[in-house]
Amino acid sequence: MSCAAIAALTTVALAAWAQQTVPMRNGIPVAPTGIVVPPMPDKPVLYHTAEGQDIRAYVFTHGLKRPWSIAFLPNGDMLVTERGGQLRLVHKDGSLDPQPVAGVPEVKTQGLSGLHDVALHPQFATNHFVYLTYMKPAASGPSPLGVARGVWDGHALKDTRDVFVVPEAGGVSRLAFGRDGKLYVSTFGGGADAAQKPDSYLGKVLRLNDDGSLPKDNPFVGKEGYKPEIYTLGHRSTLGLAMNPNTGAIWENENGPNGGDEINVLKPGANYGWPLVSLGRTYPGPWQSPKGFSLAGFEDPIVYWTPAIAVSGMLFYTGTKLAKWHGDVFVGSMRTGEIPGTGHLERILFNENMEELRRERLLDDWHRRIRDVRQGPDELIYLLTDEDDGAIIRIEPAG
Repeated sequence: MSCAAIAALTTVALAAWAQQTVPMRNGIPVAPTGIVVPPMPDKPVLYHTAEGQDIRAYVFTHGLKRPWSIAFLPNGDMLVTERGGQLRLVHKDGSLDPQPVAGVPEVKTQGLSGLHDVALHPQFATNHFVYLTYMKPAASGPSPLGVARGVWDGHALKDTRDVFVVPEAGGVSRLAFGRDGKLYVSTFGGGADAAQKPDSYLGKVLRLNDDGSLPKDNPFVGKEGYKPEIYTLGHRSTLGLAMNPNTGAIWENENGPNGGDEINVLKPGANYGWPLVSLGRTYPGPWQSPKGFSLAGFEDPIVYWTPAIAVSGMLFYTGTKLAKWHGDVFVGSMRTGEIPGTGHLERILFNENMEELRRERLLDDWHRRIRDVRQGPDELIYLLTDEDDGAIIRIEPAG
């Protein structure tokens, strides 16, 4: 057979194996809608999990509108943010207070942005400080990210005011207090290479005093060209921020593009690579970082997901009620492999050096977008579903 004939047959064969054309919108493949999300279970569901930890999962609270974050009050009640700008009080019996909490600043809702995280001050028992991150309205230009602090009086927030404002843009944001008493605030990565620019707040984790002022020992204080509030840089879209209770280090998880979700251990002044280094692909298909997944000068993640699971929320489980899971890390998933209706909860087991040993997917059959995961004062695990009719799911021992 001639070379020309072989080439012609090869062309025909490749055409026969060619994939169908995927519709695109603004350079991003349009997500399929073939998976039907079932109704929430109307009774507890029993699971026999990998470590021998038998659990029950059930709807604890429903009727929330796109909930985003949970903070537990000392008496077991919960403050829950809704993306649309409302803060809700959920009582420890699971009942939702019908009236939103007063005292929340005005919030601009746009796309996936609005009212985001809620956190209590480490000395909440004495100062009653509650912190919020949210997108601020703007008459013109980008909508800033606000970090607000109010005083909880048992029913509402009083004297709420911004302690810090990121003027460049709002977007998603998480909060965490460190063992050092400092407030860590994540910012959205923005476009192009903003996350790599030292004179930009975008794509960073900031470190602030609890009143929003600048800590004098921040890594870039006094360094020309750097915003002094920056603690780490090179982040894309941070959706989980939590302190490791053993080491005191702040852990961060972020969404990659098409793949490359990751968990990072934050180190003062470190650069985590976005958009120069990533384990994901761009949405049209090519690799985000064709020169390599690990480059000198950038910190590597300790956990990564390809395909992406759209990580959100993060918990170090420190309780004993779910004893086989003590010390494990949990993250929420909003969808797997860019397919809607495939959210779940993931459990990660580490060794004593915090090196990953294995993972387990939980609540796959619920098909929910898990936006946040928290441990309650009762040592049980609580999940938020990011939906128009959002819910709190509680996980408890089966026995």
